[in-house]
Amino acid sequence: MMIYIIIAILIVVVLIIVTNIRIVPQSEAFVIERLGAYSTTWKVGLHVKVPFIDRIAKKVSLKEKILDFPPQPVITKDNVTMSIDTVVYFQVTDSKLYTYGVENPEGALENLSATTLRNIIGELELDETLTSRDVINTKMRGILDEATDPWGIKVNRVEVKNIIPPDAIKEAMEKQMRAERERRESILVAEGQKQSEILVAEGHKQSVILEAEAQKEAAIQKSEGEAAAILAVQKAKAEGIRMIKEAGADDYVIQMRSLEALEKVADGKSTKLIIPSNLQGMAGIIASAAEIVESRNSTSEKH
Repeated sequence: MMIYIIIAILIVVVLIIVTNIRIVPQSEAFVIERLGAYSTTWKVGLHVKVPFIDRIAKKVSLKEKILDFPPQPVITKDNVTMSIDTVVYFQVTDSKLYTYGVENPEGALENLSATTLRNIIGELELDETLTSRDVINTKMRGILDEATDPWGIKVNRVEVKNIIPPDAIKEAMEKQMRAERERRESILVAEGQKQSEILVAEGHKQSVILEAEAQKEAAIQKSEGEAAAILAVQKAKAEGIRMIKEAGADDYVIQMRSLEALEKVADGKSTKLIIPSNLQGMAGIIASAAEIVESRNSTSEKH
């Protein structure tokens, strides 16, 4: 009988020990109280608490948490009421302070966030509020991080999600934005027309320049052609004179060439008769005239 009692006691002891074994997972911490007072904080790993003396007061997650607060009514410096909702990213750095520092830490953080937001917006006018999201985020993070140190909380980031002004102001802002868009569109259209006119004028200018260049080039080519023709004629004449000189032509040959030229002049198409000044005496003139008449008569008979 005693053996059964001992076995039963051993089984109870084992059960008590087994039920008091705890494994703390990653990114968590267990706050342990002994006889109602804080004893220690268990980190990740295997732990055994003293039965009936120790108890787990709180299981704390060490992961970063996100609190998305509903829109808060705030009043700007120029007495405009609007709604702003924020998101706070925080992390528990001290499990003991988080457990004992404040009742309901997340609720306290929400109230502190709303109060801080109202104070910051109360120092800004409407236009500053709408254009100063980064400033608001930075100020809120600094204030909340400092205020939550006694709670074992570190505020990593604060983001202003939406800034919702009153309907009347929203409508006025929309009208202003539409007017600004229309103004920018008008400026863009005017700039486009200006650029188009500049391009057309530039094209006309280039066309005139090209036409003038073409006329100039044509005139140069014409002048060069005429000069070349005159040069060719002069060269031909010079060459003819040179050849006559080299052939040793006498006065008789020169006179014959003169008469041939006179014959061409007196072929009936000219009303004037040019008589060479170098014909000697009337005999030369009469002989020349007779030959011309004879030549013309022969031509008439043939026709």
